Amino acid sequence: MKKKTIKILLVMIMLIVAFTVTVNAATSGKDPTGYTGGGASVDRIEGLGNKIIQIVSVIGSIASVIVLVVLGIKYMMGSAEEKAEYKKTLLPYIIGAALVFAASSIAGIVFNFATSL
Repeated sequence: MKKKTIKILLVMIMLIVAFTVTVNAATSGKDPTGYTGGGASVDRIEGLGNKIIQIVSVIGSIASVIVLVVLGIKYMMGSAEEKAEYKKTLLPYIIGAALVFAASSIAGIVFNFATSL
């Protein structure tokens, strides 16, 4: 498939998931005005969020290392034209890998900022 088609499908899937979560939350039958804040449910959500961030961080780190190894092997085995092409892909890779490795820190900063409001 074309890259554009894949991007459109991914966006549609994310919108469907977001819509489903919103509808489920809206039709859960709980009275939102009775929310008192805090409690065990907030602690469970925070713990679940931390677990998800850790899992995504580990998977992203593993994937970025694998991609680096593959790019390195292709770079070593490639011709001069292929090496130039691989050099073009290295800058976006490095930026993405840095974001993946810093994801837990970025999420922690955002969480601390959001809770301080």
